[in-house]
Amino acid sequence: MIEKIIFNLLAFAIFIIVFGKFIKKNDTSYVYILGLEFIGIVINFIELIFNVHLNLFFRIIIYILSIIIPGIVLLIEYKKKIDFPEIFNIMLAKIALHKGNTDQAKEYLFKLINKYPESYSGHKTLAEVYEKENKYSLAVDEYIRANDINNKDIKLNYKIADLLNKDERLGDAITMLQDILKKNPEYYKATELLGDILCANERYKEAINVYMNALRYNPGNYDLYYNLGMAYTMVNDFQRAKEFYQKAAEINSLLYNAKLSIGQIALIAGDLDEAEKYFKESIKGEDVEAGSYYYLAQVAILKGDKEKAINYMNIAIELDPKIYNKVQKEVVFAPIRNEIRKPNREVQEEKKRTKLLLKERKALNHLSKTCSLISGMNNDDIIMMKNVKEKEKEVQEKQREN
Repeated sequence: MIEKIIFNLLAFAIFIIVFGKFIKKNDTSYVYILGLEFIGIVINFIELIFNVHLNLFFRIIIYILSIIIPGIVLLIEYKKKIDFPEIFNIMLAKIALHKGNTDQAKEYLFKLINKYPESYSGHKTLAEVYEKENKYSLAVDEYIRANDINNKDIKLNYKIADLLNKDERLGDAITMLQDILKKNPEYYKATELLGDILCANERYKEAINVYMNALRYNPGNYDLYYNLGMAYTMVNDFQRAKEFYQKAAEINSLLYNAKLSIGQIALIAGDLDEAEKYFKESIKGEDVEAGSYYYLAQVAILKGDKEKAINYMNIAIELDPKIYNKVQKEVVFAPIRNEIRKPNREVQEEKKRTKLLLKERKALNHLSKTCSLISGMNNDDIIMMKNVKEKEKEVQEKQREN
């Protein structure tokens, strides 16, 4: 009996608190909590008055309805400094989103924001809805409103910068990312996005500065070294590019990209042995890239090994049938042009190339175009280039000694 009296007093006290919030905030969302409490209290009073003994299941239900649920709501409001109507409407909005009904989700959020204009979660959730609809400008506006309410959320600032980039407001995106990195230089996602934006707009020297600064906080990051290799590639500083590609390859030997790029740079420099070495290493990685076999065929041609060149080229065409048409146009492959296999249409439709990011494709294509400058050379030309480079090295070494 005492336990039931204590229960009713506690349940009634919580009911009064919730009812007071309902009156004070004039928000009908509290009615749902009051309704649950009322059901629990009524059942308990019936049990008390009529001296009915309910089983354990019903006792648990009564406690959940009358004390546990409203108690949790009050605790969340106190700890998180957020009112139940905000939680309730956001929950309804997310349920509507899960069902694919974005219009209904927005109705709940508009209702919430109109009543609680300073609701951080309301603006943030509405921004997420707009983002799902690809309405980037509206999403940015809502994220900014949320950020004005709570500007300590670095992830929110990054999200705004990302959407500004998608909305092609590049200047604003760059400025925001630079601000993020001033306050949080170790935040790698901001570094990556800023570098990508700068590279996409051919501002490679600025991208290099961004990546170099990030190395102080992420010294073992493969992507940073690889990105630096690509950026230096695009400004034609192949020596520096090679250094960073080599560091990237040391960090992750299973990825072929860096090794393929080193091989291309060695080919540009006329070092066929080094080029062949790195092209062979690149085909041992997790993915198989047709370009590696294509360049191995080119090295073999320059070394005068037709049979090896044909074998490599057939593998390259099998991996990427489009290479066949490219081979037909390039002078360097004239000796083997009629001996390589032509891909059939079915194979051409079925094969899929390895997916590369735009910046990776640009860097590899840039190296490819540069490599084409030596396509017309024969082995004697290559040997001459190597001799010239060796003499240059000797002269530089003597100057250092003096």
